[in-house]
Amino acid sequence: MGDGNAWTVRCRGGEAVGEARRSLDEVLREGARRMLQQAIEAEVTDYLERHVCERDAETGRRRVVRNGSLPEREILSSLGLIPVTQPRVRDRRPGKKFTSAILPPYLRRAPSLDALIPALYLKGVSTNAFPEALASILGDGVKGLSPSTIVRLKESWEADYRAWTDRDLSSKRYVYFWVDGIYFNVRLGAERPCVLVVVGATEDGAKELVALRDGERESAISWKGLLLDLKRRGLAEGPCVSVGDGALGFWSALDEVFPRSRRQRCWVHKTANVLDKMPKSLQPAAKATIHRMYQAATKKEALAVYDDFIELYGAKCPRAAACLEKDKDDLFTFYDFPAEHWMHLRTTNPIESTFATVRHRHRQTKGCGSRTATLSMVHKLAVEAEKHWRKLNGYALIGKVIRGAVFEDGVEKLAA
Repeated sequence: MGDGNAWTVRCRGGEAVGEARRSLDEVLREGARRMLQQAIEAEVTDYLERHVCERDAETGRRRVVRNGSLPEREILSSLGLIPVTQPRVRDRRPGKKFTSAILPPYLRRAPSLDALIPALYLKGVSTNAFPEALASILGDGVKGLSPSTIVRLKESWEADYRAWTDRDLSSKRYVYFWVDGIYFNVRLGAERPCVLVVVGATEDGAKELVALRDGERESAISWKGLLLDLKRRGLAEGPCVSVGDGALGFWSALDEVFPRSRRQRCWVHKTANVLDKMPKSLQPAAKATIHRMYQAATKKEALAVYDDFIELYGAKCPRAAACLEKDKDDLFTFYDFPAEHWMHLRTTNPIESTFATVRHRHRQTKGCGSRTATLSMVHKLAVEAEKHWRKLNGYALIGKVIRGAVFEDGVEKLAA
């Protein structure tokens, strides 16, 4: 009897928790609905006020007026379905029309879902499993995302990817490249298992996705094909510096296609590679020394710490010391560029942070995914992430870098 009562209490307790969660979800959805509705109303009010003085010359009536409301629609968000009513605006000015920036026409999904769907695909979730997967994440209120809807979305994103890969680059100038090869659960095929990614910094300091294509285990010929394609589409000048890890065939390809571009090894990759060749007991102290090395204020100080590391660990950990020594010339390139840019040049973080949640270097699913679908999903994921990339620190100095200004320890050397 006692056990039965305990079971009943647990069940009732579980029901209570479930009810509390549902109530909380409802409160959050209602709060989100009110905020969204208020934002839309404020946007329309602002638009009307900006054009309040514009009147028809013959009738004297205002040309821009509110005209009721559009039918209610539901926006699918991470909180579930949120109903919203959008005011209708009548704009009688020739060639003018009000379009909400908050709630564009035909929007049915919150932008965050446009990142969630590609991420699930790259994790190996099949098209038919999407409704169940999304319901487990967003709740039972998810509607309109049937397998056929997912197929249509994938087709539209594939078209976007194909158009993007053929875009003209003749007006582009990139001062820096970050490059890496990314592996996903969904295989591209036995002979082409990874995606080659290039992110660039433009003349105004913005970061943008430059190239994305499948490659044969990051081989030199795959990277060369990618870089030659950039040239074919109009990219006349290569970057001043390219940042990447040491396992890439990228470097030999770069020397052939853009030989004037300098190399900067990623310190995050290099640190991991060095520590992997040391006993765990020595790793904390070694890691601290490496950090002091690349965070030194001057190249001279950095090289002094480098020499100390080689002297201290060279005998006990020869493989670790050799790993650090073989890329010495490419590890300290950043000191020849503005100090404001150092934090950007020392790592491939723009790529690492973007794909951190979906990359997988060791295990792949048995089934091969569609090559084009996988690439278009990666492209969509990167485009969504690109909206949140911030400009380089000290981007006003980029013009000087492009013009060939000389920097020593991050400070520009002025002509005598």
